[in-house]
Amino acid sequence: MPSADSDPPGGVVICVDFGSTFTKALLVDLAEGQIAASAEHRTTIETDVLDGYDACLASLQEQDPRAAEARTLACSSAGGGLRIAVVGNEELVTAEAGRRVALSSGGKVVAVFAAGRGDDLGEIPASEPDVVLLTGGTDAGNPEPMLGAARELAVVWKGPVVVAGDVEAQDAVVEILAGLPVVVAPNIVPRIGVLVPEGARAAIREQFLTHVIGGKHLSSRDDFLAMIQGATPDVVLTGVELLAEAAGDTVVVDIGGATTDVHSVVALDPEDAGLSREVVASTPVTRTVEGDLGMRWSAVTTVEAAGRDDLAEAAVRRRDDVGFIPESDAECDFDEDIARAAVGLALRRHAGRSRVVVSPEGRVVERTGKDLREVHLLVGSGGVLRHGRPGVADRVFAGSVGEVEGGWQLPRRARLTVDHQYVLAAAGLLAVEHRDAAFRVVGRLAGPTP
Repeated sequence: MPSADSDPPGGVVICVDFGSTFTKALLVDLAEGQIAASAEHRTTIETDVLDGYDACLASLQEQDPRAAEARTLACSSAGGGLRIAVVGNEELVTAEAGRRVALSSGGKVVAVFAAGRGDDLGEIPASEPDVVLLTGGTDAGNPEPMLGAARELAVVWKGPVVVAGDVEAQDAVVEILAGLPVVVAPNIVPRIGVLVPEGARAAIREQFLTHVIGGKHLSSRDDFLAMIQGATPDVVLTGVELLAEAAGDTVVVDIGGATTDVHSVVALDPEDAGLSREVVASTPVTRTVEGDLGMRWSAVTTVEAAGRDDLAEAAVRRRDDVGFIPESDAECDFDEDIARAAVGLALRRHAGRSRVVVSPEGRVVERTGKDLREVHLLVGSGGVLRHGRPGVADRVFAGSVGEVEGGWQLPRRARLTVDHQYVLAAAGLLAVEHRDAAFRVVGRLAGPTP
């Protein structure tokens, strides 16, 4: 494999996503910004994840000989992906801010603890996190809550920690956590009403690469660690940010086997700030992960949440056989119905709604969540869409776009498209070293500039 700082042979790079179910590989022509070859193989978690990668590589080489010497950049959600526990002070401020930052960092939030309400941090190990995100306090505020949480954490936890609270207390926190793998990041809530996720997001990525990937023992080969650039959801979100630069406000819905993820990049309207009653400020870049909504592992909880008793039997079949592939129109119909339920619920949870309330100023419109009504581009991702029948996207997103009753802030006039080639992950992988190529890759999804 060529070294990380060498020029890619033939102007191509292999971009790989080690997914929970399938490993997807693309050979990207950097000069053209095009997909020169693609391959997919079941993720071989039971042996060595690079067994599936080797099969993909062989297929890419058959399609294009340049793949033989190409450098590989990869992301991973195999083996459960990145699991994060959040420890904050107040439930509605730093703990909630930490939860949002953890999600935007590509993690699955497995537990949220608010030390200020007396939560027992001794329960952290039971949630089996890979990383703990410790927050608390505004800058130059009261340091004691975060210091107290750090003292308790030092007793019950021996894994990686990202510290992103009051900057004046961070040195003391690091001293308390001496002996643990600790990375310090800027405070995610430097003052009330402000959320700054970028530094903590980078620190979580560092811990993922340094401690989590190797710790999962997904491969015995050194080249696996060398190719991994980050957690798949984090990398995809970077791709979505690039796409939004080209297309304007953008939403991506990724329907997976275990979760349904919604990524949005939406310019915030300053006039809306007074209409929201959320304590933690919204940010332009947002990701939510719905762990109860999915096509296979989470099929049963999806149909239960949607109240679709008629899909219960089909959901059980999919949960019990996560490799299930529909081979009849009837089974394809079931897949589309489950996907439509997952999309509808995930988008509504992400977007929130608006309603008229009576305030001291009179009748005003109160909004919660992320307002997606003026989004320009809506992208669907996931096997049910990429491998579905003609028109599958329109059917799956029916009821979640256009004028929807109930005050839901859902896309009204967005152009709907499908990421058939899974280019968002590839663009996110290319973004740092090959930004121009990354833009060209996502440009095909963007369509006409708004």
